[in-house]
Amino acid sequence: MTRSVQALAYSRPSVLKSSQAGQLLGLETAGGLTPRGAEPHPRFFEGFLTSPRIAARGLLAVADVAAARYYQRTLLSSLDPVVTGNGDRLRFESFSGCCGVYARLDVLREGLDGAETGHGTTNVDVNNSLREALSRIAGDDPLHLRVGPQEMAVTTLDGPVVEKKVPLPDRWLRGFAEAQVASAAFDLRAELPAAEAVRFLRSLPRSSGSASRGAQWVLPAGKTLRPTTRPTAGAVCLPGPQRLVSLQRVLRHATALRVYGPVADGADTASAWEVVLPGMRLTLTLSPEASRGFSGEGGVLEALVTDDAAADAELISVLLAWEPRIEPADLAEQSGLPVERVRAALVRLGTAGRVGYDLADAAYFHRELPYDADRAERHNPRLVAARQLAECGSVVLDGDLAAVASGDHSYQVRERAGALSCTCQWRADYRGRRGPCKHALAVRMTRQGATVTAGAR
Repeated sequence: MTRSVQALAYSRPSVLKSSQAGQLLGLETAGGLTPRGAEPHPRFFEGFLTSPRIAARGLLAVADVAAARYYQRTLLSSLDPVVTGNGDRLRFESFSGCCGVYARLDVLREGLDGAETGHGTTNVDVNNSLREALSRIAGDDPLHLRVGPQEMAVTTLDGPVVEKKVPLPDRWLRGFAEAQVASAAFDLRAELPAAEAVRFLRSLPRSSGSASRGAQWVLPAGKTLRPTTRPTAGAVCLPGPQRLVSLQRVLRHATALRVYGPVADGADTASAWEVVLPGMRLTLTLSPEASRGFSGEGGVLEALVTDDAAADAELISVLLAWEPRIEPADLAEQSGLPVERVRAALVRLGTAGRVGYDLADAAYFHRELPYDADRAERHNPRLVAARQLAECGSVVLDGDLAAVASGDHSYQVRERAGALSCTCQWRADYRGRRGPCKHALAVRMTRQGATVTAGAR
């Protein structure tokens, strides 16, 4: 697995302090991007929370996912959640170490007690001492939240800098992008009231024992969900139900549970589980299998090989303004591009961590992760292999057909109605459910960039 080391430098550790006015939760920030450009320690919020205990538990749930591996368990990770200020809300995001669970806590305007929220993205320090302090918050004591340093400009002379060197697998960046693509295809499948939400979630297994391996299916039935043995019409996939354990932290405060997913087609699919809380939402998005991280799903590959999407993404990126709701139709009007090309551009921007998708709003949102814009493309094995095939002349076009020489074999790729199919084993195993194979991608690249005499062999 390709890994790199990213240094997260904080002016001081995050802490929870008690005072006469209540408790002060100070979340320290590392370097991040804002409308003013890169800042060493941006500040996004300072004010009271309307539901302190719930916010603390929601933040702990996001930190739980960042520190967890739900497949091939190893030592706990030490990753710090990403926080984005979108002007009217704060979003805390994390990915599990196995890349199979994406968590996000959205603290909305009504949960921030009317205080002004900044714009930008950075990492926040959630250390072990802070986790312990957050878990002890009880009662209705006021909680004052500060995301960022006490002053806008902080230098190392103001105090010790806490630096963490965190190994970041490149697959996590691909995971953010793939989770966004998957979520954009989801619809609301069920909404449970508080009592039913608690009953259902508490009935799920908490460990990865034999009874909870693999995917389960649930079917909306009135105000609840009932298990079903197969993906019948209207069913929602629940892959690895033990991976929803982090939702247990906020169950007593839940007002509803919303379940999102694609139309069932017989195969295991990703799904999203959103707990509605006073002034906030906590969402866990699960990959199609506990052993299958989002990074290998391949939903972004078509956008990465499309020349139009690359140019369109440059144009659309100029129009992003840290908005909490990005509507493709609005961007189409501003840019003069068709809506479908705008959507492809947003997918491409997602591979650089520049946009996410909010299921409750059914809209994209702007963020800026600290990644090289081309990093996901460079380290995607299928895409790298496809470029090698295309560049070394392994693809021979013949109308709607193409022959691709790969290793000791030659594969036939056929195009029908804009979609490509291949005779390789990958296509036979997944039938397009995990994106195109490297041979189909190589054909797509060749059709865009090469002129080949029809029938040439």
